Amino acid sequence: QVQLVESGGGLVQAGGSLRLSCEPSGRTFTTFGMGWFRQAPGKQREFVAAISWDGRPYYADSVKGRFTISRGNGDNAKNTVWLQMDTLNPDDSAVYYCAAAQYAPSTLFPHSDRGYDWWGQGTQVTVSS
Repeated sequence: QVQLVESGGGLVQAGGSLRLSCEPSGRTFTTFGMGWFRQAPGKQREFVAAISWDGRPYYADSVKGRFTISRGNGDNAKNTVWLQMDTLNPDDSAVYYCAAAQYAPSTLFPHSDRGYDWWGQGTQVTVSS
């Protein structure tokens, strides 16, 4: 059974940092694209960042230069995906979701949530002003 488990969310003051982790299991994820999306109350889920199977990063304009996505190498058990979030501001407050894309075409990956096959349960990030 495929599982994506996020961790690392919490409460932080504006200007602070958090590092989110996504631990995948149940498949060999080394050839999957991995992404982070977020959803704030009353808003649609939006793309934050993604990384291709070969390590190419993608970012939403709103987080470019502040967030960094990376992934581990090795076997599936170590194929963790991280999202380092720096210079956080209150607009970054949301539930952050990790997602995995197996066969998404370039028209969907990385920006469309329809390109992702599996999703985690989410981790809350709250940035106070």
